[in-house]
Amino acid sequence: MLKVISLQVAVLALLAMVTAVWGAGREAVAIIIGGSSYLIPNLVFVLLLGYAGKQGRASAVTFFAGELFKVTATIITLVVVQRMVNLNWLAMLGGLFAVLQANFFAFLLKS
Repeated sequence: MLKVISLQVAVLALLAMVTAVWGAGREAVAIIIGGSSYLIPNLVFVLLLGYAGKQGRASAVTFFAGELFKVTATIITLVVVQRMVNLNWLAMLGGLFAVLQANFFAFLLKS
């Protein structure tokens, strides 16, 4: 699972760098915030699920509670940041979409 997180970080960094080089610094920040709004809760979920697995307490309830946490934390982060900073919604959603789509490319990195 940490390979998926690493791939998400790489995709987010690449997209932000391309956007920053293109000359849209404010949008690059919005992309980073949008992608991080999913990336950070996903990292917390993976670490907690790994810990529960090592303790022998991993279950379907643990998994679905973690998924609920990820979705809720992502929505709250996007709404709060948008109200506080007023960044470009399209760029934020672009960063979020890029990080979400990185999961599909993780299957290519099987080892």
